[in-house]
Amino acid sequence: MQRRLILKLAAALGAASLFATGMAHAEDTIKVGVTGGPHAQIMEVVKTVAAKNGLNIKVVEFSDYVQPNAALAGGDLDANSYQHDPYLQAQVKDRGYKLIRVADTVTYPMGIYSKKVKSLAELQSGAKIAVPNDPTNGGRALLLLQKQGLLKLRADAGLKATPLDIVDNPKKLKIVELDAAQIPRSLNDVDAAAINTNFAMEAGLKPKQDAIAIEDPKGPYVNVIAIREADRNKPWVAKLVAAYHSPEVKQFVESKFGGSVITAW
Repeated sequence: MQRRLILKLAAALGAASLFATGMAHAEDTIKVGVTGGPHAQIMEVVKTVAAKNGLNIKVVEFSDYVQPNAALAGGDLDANSYQHDPYLQAQVKDRGYKLIRVADTVTYPMGIYSKKVKSLAELQSGAKIAVPNDPTNGGRALLLLQKQGLLKLRADAGLKATPLDIVDNPKKLKIVELDAAQIPRSLNDVDAAAINTNFAMEAGLKPKQDAIAIEDPKGPYVNVIAIREADRNKPWVAKLVAAYHSPEVKQFVESKFGGSVITAW
């Protein structure tokens, strides 16, 4: 009788141990959203590094800028790594997402590309210039065009400038707003286009070699890891950030992308 009781107790303790182990494993497995190209490639290296510290990462790839934040806010992701901080802040303000930035990742200087001219000086009057249609990347493109002397924006336009903020346009450029991910495929239809580096590289363009103008990498557009505000103190957050900021990831970025993608830590 006593032996039977001991065996039952041992079985119960064993089941409890397995349950606890399963719970711990579940807590150490997270889903991280990324966009295709460099963000996805970098996160695969982060995944390998994080696994050594007991954090299992499932990388979920998206083809646009809108869904990763919607999925994170809705609980389908635990974190995402694909956007610069001005875009995140605009999404938080416009959509009411309770998302926060927990770490800086990399910077992708935006470039201007063309299949029709080899320099901005060759652009003719009325040339069509494609820019992203989301507020922050569209403003970023217009600021880059302004820095290149192609147009002038209102002094108070800020980072979210729109074509309505253009106050001087000597060449009468026609600004064509398109989804950021679609712009590389539209290069044949416009005279030039401002393209985010991750989408440029995904399309086989080499920013340092192919861009006819490129953004200063030390601007405000550093990319970030975002999480839900309620998760800020969870142990996996620190593990994720430590894995991303590891020497292995820095070395991968520097060797893989040759200066087109720059680490921000």
